[in-house]
Amino acid sequence: MADVLTFTDRGIYCPAGDFYIDPWRPVDRALITHGHSDHARWGMGRYLATTGTAPVMRHRLGDITLETVDYGVETRIGDATVSFHPAGHVPGSAQIRVEVKGAIWVVSGDYKTVADGLSEPFEPVPCHAFITECTFGLPIFKWTPKDILTGQINEWWATNAAAGRTSILGAYALGKAQRLLTTVNPDIGPILTHGAIENTNAVLRGQGFALPDTRLVTPDITHKTHPGALVLATPSALGTTWARKFGPASTAFASGWMALRGVRRRRAADRGFIVSDHADWEGLNTAIKATGATKIFATHGYTGAFQKWLASQGYDAHIVSTDYQGEGFDQADEAEA
Repeated sequence: MADVLTFTDRGIYCPAGDFYIDPWRPVDRALITHGHSDHARWGMGRYLATTGTAPVMRHRLGDITLETVDYGVETRIGDATVSFHPAGHVPGSAQIRVEVKGAIWVVSGDYKTVADGLSEPFEPVPCHAFITECTFGLPIFKWTPKDILTGQINEWWATNAAAGRTSILGAYALGKAQRLLTTVNPDIGPILTHGAIENTNAVLRGQGFALPDTRLVTPDITHKTHPGALVLATPSALGTTWARKFGPASTAFASGWMALRGVRRRRAADRGFIVSDHADWEGLNTAIKATGATKIFATHGYTGAFQKWLASQGYDAHIVSTDYQGEGFDQADEAEA
């Protein structure tokens, strides 16, 4: 039986349907798992994505030829049948199921298995072959439970506010920032946002997502005009002139990388909150097992270590090289922004 999907220098390709999934070079037809810029890139002839992903794609990519589809709806493309299924990564994110002559392959895109109260919860999709991210494919990565995380962030913010400090929290503009907004207590103080985050907030609010009130940081806003504020900033804004205008401040970073010693110091952050929109070690293993797939392709992350682990568990495991960036912490322009 021929492979349903192949791996090319342009991206993951389906010969039977003549389309690519999350291609990183220009192609005629692209199926997109979600709106982050390492998966949804400019320059494709035609795009197909979920209804929930479309608004942020249009916001970021401008005037594109974009067709939308709801979760679970089967679409025939050439000799392939495709459908999109919730990935739990960010609002509208999807896994893409491709069936050709009874063989079913699924591309995970980016995903997490723990519901965040914002994104559509991850749904396992039975398949024969599963192409999975493994951004955090080591046992050391285990995320902080939501109730504990909420307490940690609110306590940090309240303590800073009481001491006259601004709280600056680094988070990616699509997904992570809005997820954090659903956990913070707005009674502690005002919530200010970097422009990239506020623009994304506006897109998601337009889709009906309920977020607490936030205010865009403008040149006239400082720690004096908004004492005790929580400032949500993109990671690239931390430590810049933009951030320094908030005067006495405590800086924190919210990322799965905070599970590694030394990363918080490299980010020059006072606090690190261990949270990610990607699956942790347990989530990856749970998701893969739930698919029932015997053939697994590991991409972007700790691929070597994760492939060896999967092989030791009896899977026919392989490594795929892609241009996806996962969740970075030293990127100037964020794949997740």
